[in-house]
Amino acid sequence: MQVSTWPIIIDDRDRMQIYAHVISDQFSIKIITSIISNPKTAVVIAKVTNIPISTVYRRLQFLQENKLVKVSGDINKDGKFFVYQSKIKEIEITFDGKSMKVSVIPNLNFTVK
Repeated sequence: MQVSTWPIIIDDRDRMQIYAHVISDQFSIKIITSIISNPKTAVVIAKVTNIPISTVYRRLQFLQENKLVKVSGDINKDGKFFVYQSKIKEIEITFDGKSMKVSVIPNLNFTVK
């Protein structure tokens, strides 16, 4: 059974600017795209996207601060690690010559616990 989600309309101007910033940044888009379906560590994100690790960490911090990614930590034999997964599946921004409209479809594919 497939879950259908309706877009959430973003009315807050500050939030609208955050979404506009995210979709205009090539690194943020690559990062979000890589973590929609499956959570990944920052190191894995850097490898699959060919983005420098320092840039990945900066973008993940911005995305986390703005509640666009979910973060989960764990400890294994190698030590503590964090995995990241996108909270958003789609962002649509339209401009009709007068105003901007932002709608978001949340990612219901969370596997991060």
